[in-house]
Amino acid sequence: MRVFVTGGAGFIGSHYVRTMLTGGYAGFEDAEVTVFDALTYAGNLANLAPVADNPRYRFVRGDIRSREDLDAALPGHEVVVNFAAESHVDRSISGAATDFVTTNVLGAQQVFEAAVRHEIPRVLHVSTDEVYGSISEGSWTEDHPLEPNSPYSAAKAGGDLLARAYAKTYGLNISVTRCSNNYGPYHFPEKVIPLFVTNLLDGLTVPLYGQGANVRDWLFVDDHCRGIQLVVEKGAPGEFYNIGGGRELSNKELTEKLLEATGRDWSSVENIVDPRGGGHDLRYSVDYSKTAALGYAPRMPFEEGLALTVQWYRDNRAWWEPLKAAAATAR
Repeated sequence: MRVFVTGGAGFIGSHYVRTMLTGGYAGFEDAEVTVFDALTYAGNLANLAPVADNPRYRFVRGDIRSREDLDAALPGHEVVVNFAAESHVDRSISGAATDFVTTNVLGAQQVFEAAVRHEIPRVLHVSTDEVYGSISEGSWTEDHPLEPNSPYSAAKAGGDLLARAYAKTYGLNISVTRCSNNYGPYHFPEKVIPLFVTNLLDGLTVPLYGQGANVRDWLFVDDHCRGIQLVVEKGAPGEFYNIGGGRELSNKELTEKLLEATGRDWSSVENIVDPRGGGHDLRYSVDYSKTAALGYAPRMPFEEGLALTVQWYRDNRAWWEPLKAAAATAR
C-alpha cells in the first residue's frame, strides 16, 4: 500500500503520518508514505523528525497548485489524503485571501484532477466544520446548507463542492471529512491553544476576544486522525463525514482551563475587540453520528488531552520558540 499525504508536514497531517508509520492503523502497518508539502510557514519538517529515518517514509517538496509537481510525485499511489490547506481564519481576513482561494480551491481541484488522471483508487479530502457557518443551538449534520462567513471557510467550502463534483462527474472515489477545532502537540503557535499556552509559559498576556462567548467543540488530533482513517477505509464516494470531539467550551471557559494548567491568573488576560467582525462565528457544533456508524468515537477526555498538550509545550521549547521568533520578525 502506498499512501500520498499532501500537507503532511503540518500539524494534523504530520500526526497522521507519524501514527501510520508507527503501526497505529490496522491493515496499514506496512504502508509506504509519501509526504507532499510546500513547506509554507506552517509546514515544518521537524514535525516528521520522529519518523524521518523510517524506510517507508519519503518526503517530496511540492505545491498542490502545480500540475507538474503532482504528476512527478503522485503516480503509483493507492490512497491520497489531502490535508494541504491555508487554515488560519485571521490571516484570511487580514489580507491573505488570495492564498486561501488558490490553495483551498484551485489546489484541491488540482489534487482531484491528478487523482483522476493517474487513476488513484481512493481519495480523502480533509475539510472543516467552519463551512457550515454558525449555529446557535443543536448540531450540524452533513446535509446542512453551507453558509461560510470568512474567506477561509468559503474557500474550504469551494474545495468540498469540487470534491463532490469529481465524485459525481468523474467517478472519483473521494470522501470528505469535516472536523471541529483540533488541539494537541506540534500545533503551530498561532492558533488559540498553542498561542495561549506558549505565551502563558513565558509570562506574557493572552488576547481574549470580547467576553470570550464564542463556543467551539474541541477535538484531540489523534481522535481526528483516527476518524479520517476510518473514512479512508469505510467511507462512501461523494459522501461527507463530520468528526467531532464532543466537548464544547466557550473561549472564556477554555481560557480558565489554560490559566489553571499554566499556573497563571486573569491578570494575564487582555480583553480586546474582536478584529474579525462578522467573520468570527459564534458557535460550532457537529453531529458526528454518521461517522460513528463507521466505528468512530472520540477517546481522549478534554482535560486529559489538554494536560498532555500543555506538558508537551513545556518539554519542547526547542520546537516552538524558533517558530514564534520567526513570526515576530516577519511582523
